[in-house]
Amino acid sequence: MTADAMIEDLRTLVEIESPSGDVEALTTSAEAVAALIEARLGGTATLIESAAGPHVRWSGGGEPRVLILGHHDTVFPVGTLARRPFAVGGGRVTGPGVFDMLGGLVQAIHGLAALDDLSGVEILVTADEETGSHESRALIEDRARACGAVLVFEGAADGGGLKIGRKGCGTFEVVITGRASHAGLEPESGVNALTEAAHQVLAIAALDRPGSGTSVTPTVASAGTASNVVPASATVVVDVRVESAEEKARVEAGFAALAPRLEGAEVEVRGGIHRPPMPESAAADLFAVAERLLPGVAGVAVGGGSDGNLTAAIGVPTLDGLGAVGGGAHADHEYLLVESMVERAGLVTGLVKAIRGF
Repeated sequence: MTADAMIEDLRTLVEIESPSGDVEALTTSAEAVAALIEARLGGTATLIESAAGPHVRWSGGGEPRVLILGHHDTVFPVGTLARRPFAVGGGRVTGPGVFDMLGGLVQAIHGLAALDDLSGVEILVTADEETGSHESRALIEDRARACGAVLVFEGAADGGGLKIGRKGCGTFEVVITGRASHAGLEPESGVNALTEAAHQVLAIAALDRPGSGTSVTPTVASAGTASNVVPASATVVVDVRVESAEEKARVEAGFAALAPRLEGAEVEVRGGIHRPPMPESAAADLFAVAERLLPGVAGVAVGGGSDGNLTAAIGVPTLDGLGAVGGGAHADHEYLLVESMVERAGLVTGLVKAIRGF
């Protein structure tokens, strides 16, 4: 197991661009992931087709004991690589997707390759994590239940910490319908959707509860067609993060209760909190093992969501943030630290051995 070998495998994956929703690109990416797994671990990796693109599944045989979970889609459109090519220098690897989360996939595969026996190990690499895992969720939950323990290879927390808790997260869209009229000749004949949206934004913002770890943040709004027309429609998009199931229920009830303030206006709420919170209790036993294997490693609760939210929510022990040490997820400065690659691959080896010994 060497960093050089991992870097070359990572180069292969990064140089096949795999933006979410691009089924053709994701098919090429899935084939490359499957080929890498087979080359390093043997056996046969299966492509599972979906509307979002192919997922990749591999099994080491025997009774399933641990699920290695990741995704091969990225947030970067085709063409990003030409502007920001894969590069190694100054102890860092850069390029689209190196941290989130192709580096983690490579480390996981190399960590497993160090095992003499791969029985009980399953790998699932999905194609739609970045867009909410709508097509892969049932498969993820099914394999998590079957295996009984999940290791998620999203990038590490700041400073290399493992992720032991995550907020639940989701997106709401509030759609407002009014009635158009001439803003100068007969504004009273219209129902101003923009004014209604202003009322709704204030009601939505009131759901925010930072003291309970809840953020309800209106992020995108649109309304109107011309400067002299009373707006007939408006939309407000809202990002929501919650730490507990109780807060999830409260926020969802708050959105369901939104009602128009202007006579003649209509309010429709779409979306929801699609990733439930990942409580720290879900990671407790697995993190204790990681601490023994890598003394001093931190356990961090974070605001972003992952597929670990889904597996933890159904009661399966889940440890996240086992992937690349670096930073800049979803950004042009995304990077991976070379010095941590072998150590983190070794952590995979130790965790799988320990889990199979439970």
